[in-house]
Amino acid sequence: MGGRRKVVQKTKSLPCFLIGVLWDCHTQGEVPSDVDQPAKLRLYHCLYTLMEILAKNLNHLSIIKEHTIIRLLTDGLPAWQDSQLFIKDLHFDGVPVRIYLPREPSASKRRGVVFIHGGCGIFGSIRGYERICRYIARKSDSVVVSVGYHLAPEHKYPAQTLECLRATVHFLKTADTHGVDPARIIVCGDSVGGSFTATVCQELGHRTDIPKIRAQVLIYPFLQALNFNLPSHQKNAAVAFLPREHTVHFILKYLNKDCSLKEPILAGSHVPESINLKYKKWINPDLIPDKFKLGYKPPLPTLFLPHVHEEVQELFEPWMSPLLAEDAVVCGLPDTCIVTCEHDVLRDEGLLYKKRLEDNNVRVTWHHVENGFHAALGFFGYGIFSFPSSSTIMNHAVDFIKGY
Repeated sequence: MGGRRKVVQKTKSLPCFLIGVLWDCHTQGEVPSDVDQPAKLRLYHCLYTLMEILAKNLNHLSIIKEHTIIRLLTDGLPAWQDSQLFIKDLHFDGVPVRIYLPREPSASKRRGVVFIHGGCGIFGSIRGYERICRYIARKSDSVVVSVGYHLAPEHKYPAQTLECLRATVHFLKTADTHGVDPARIIVCGDSVGGSFTATVCQELGHRTDIPKIRAQVLIYPFLQALNFNLPSHQKNAAVAFLPREHTVHFILKYLNKDCSLKEPILAGSHVPESINLKYKKWINPDLIPDKFKLGYKPPLPTLFLPHVHEEVQELFEPWMSPLLAEDAVVCGLPDTCIVTCEHDVLRDEGLLYKKRLEDNNVRVTWHHVENGFHAALGFFGYGIFSFPSSSTIMNHAVDFIKGY
């Protein structure tokens, strides 16, 4: 009898557990009423939360690493064959890439697009961005190179940035062999892929031994790790897929740091006053247009913690925080398209970089997706399972690319 009672209790625990998780999704994961298709976003957020809990438990039991499970989810479903494109896997200077070439003959050399995927440097893959890269190649009649940089934590920072640089330089040097005009190469990326894109363009801007990058496309990019209390951090602190706390958690995971540093970093305790003063001219809520600051409350002063600062020195490098690059670097950047989303914790980083570029006479095209959210692009190409904002973001990028 006792044994039977235990079985019944265990049987009841599963639905109770699921109800608890769904309740957590409802109460903790914020889905604004004016976001794109809120009911669908709520469902996807709940499924993602379930996957996260499963991943954490399996990791705790030493069965499989947490990031491995989430990678399976973010890889998406395989795409069908595409009759309009030649698709082949290559290595550019040792870096895995997939190249998409339109089958239709061209009278002249085509433009090239280097695409660098997002995923916090921990997730994401060539396969996960297959539909996006195919669409860019077809709609803009471009040769697209998708960079399959190796992921953290297996490959430590800054391996990801270095591989993106090597692949881009290789393509710039060998463009002719792929039927590409080396003077018409654009680099494009979303989220941390936007960060890598910004870094690649900063690093190569003043080089004279290779062709110049013609333009860059930054889709809701991550651009700084000094201030996590900007207006968009407050407004979208709990919005689905990339809450404010998750942002810092993933940064620490990417850098292979102790995640107990998350709270002091969120508070700003990792930044000494001297650095705050130095970069206030570039990272400052006062630089954000007023219409994006409704309800914003400046944070209270926080205590500087030297031991936290010492642990996260990488956050103050332009390779991690491209917004910190000096004006001498920024003024050499190519034409830029920035796409921001209203319901994105990283919104203001795009706005601040837009201002920096314009202040340095760099030509900027800016699109703001009022109902968009972080990671919306990742749903592109899945038909009824996608979001209208996914297509809006994609088409803004393609229309810009077609102008070059």
